[in-house]
Amino acid sequence: MLPLSLPFLRTALAGLALTLASQVVLAQSLAVENAQVRAVPPVSTTSAAFMVLTNHGDGDLAVVEAHSPAAETTELHNHVDVDGVMQMRRVDEIGVPAGASTELAPGGLHLMLIDLVAPLHEGDEVEITLVLDSGESLELTAPVRRIEVMGGGMHGQDGGHGGGHHGH
Repeated sequence: MLPLSLPFLRTALAGLALTLASQVVLAQSLAVENAQVRAVPPVSTTSAAFMVLTNHGDGDLAVVEAHSPAAETTELHNHVDVDGVMQMRRVDEIGVPAGASTELAPGGLHLMLIDLVAPLHEGDEVEITLVLDSGESLELTAPVRRIEVMGGGMHGQDGGHGGGHHGH
């Protein structure tokens, strides 16, 4: 093993500190507000997560992955109109422009929690990790809440997220 000099160690530690600081700054430029997961019946194998993502940075960001220990699979989704019928579609990313917000809400962009590992009860908290296009991640906790969809036009009362099937 080679002996390490004190100046080399200082330089290496300073470089590591700068790398860690830049990751924290970039991750911190994305703020998450009003995060919540839809309460679903105990027989349901899927749920959805909603939130508002705000980019306080100078460059555009995109969420490219999400993970949660509450589900076997977590996917980025959107609702699209296909010949007059609203359908869920998986998307590759959810963009958050610099200085702007992107809302994840029923009937629009959202996170799908697929193959839940245990029933979600109102009041529970769900851990979610968002992975940005930079490779950085942001961890958050979202409460499980009863979420009503106004208008009832989205696959019945639950906006297509309450049943055990998630056709694509």
